[in-house]
Amino acid sequence: MSENLPDPDQAAEAEAAATAEGRAVEAAAIRRRWITLGEVLAVLAILISALTLWNSWSERSDSKAVKTADAQQSAARAATLVLSADGGERTLALKPNAAGQSVQSQSVLFPTPLGVAPVETTGEPRIEASWFDGALKKAREKARLPDNSRGDERLPVAITTRFLVDGEAHEDVALYDVGYTISGRLLAGHNLKLRGMSLVARVKGGDAQAQLDARWRKLFASN
Repeated sequence: MSENLPDPDQAAEAEAAATAEGRAVEAAAIRRRWITLGEVLAVLAILISALTLWNSWSERSDSKAVKTADAQQSAARAATLVLSADGGERTLALKPNAAGQSVQSQSVLFPTPLGVAPVETTGEPRIEASWFDGALKKAREKARLPDNSRGDERLPVAITTRFLVDGEAHEDVALYDVGYTISGRLLAGHNLKLRGMSLVARVKGGDAQAQLDARWRKLFASN
């Protein structure tokens, strides 16, 4: 019977070996988990770094785009001309509304039915009543318009303005209404006074006369 009993020493050694093997397997599993976790953390670090770089580039790009857009808008505003008028009853002195714009010369067109030749100005932009008052009075008489104006009447003109902005040349072509009043009698004569000027629309240079004549017909038809 004693020959079939297990050797206590051998059993202890087998148990120790099994325990050591289990610990080795567990340690290997732990190492594999740490390796896997390290790889994940490395990938996350790369992704975070890439996102940080992209955000930085995107912010710089957006900032540059905003600055470019602002510069373009500022340039467009600077190159957009709107004239205002000051002066007395017979002459309107014209000037740009925006600072930094310097008018060099102008060409002023009048409605074809008036038969008034275009007027050129250089260095002193203006509208003078003497350029057109005789023709305008005749046109009003022919159209049987009232001797005395009702408020401000309007005479359309087309003005081509050549001007500088920061030394750069620009050209603007636009229709304006010249405000005026007229009073008097046919036999005694009429007195025409200039009041001011307002922008109607910007037009292409080649279409300026046609657009001006259409504006003239519209205004005379409304009187």
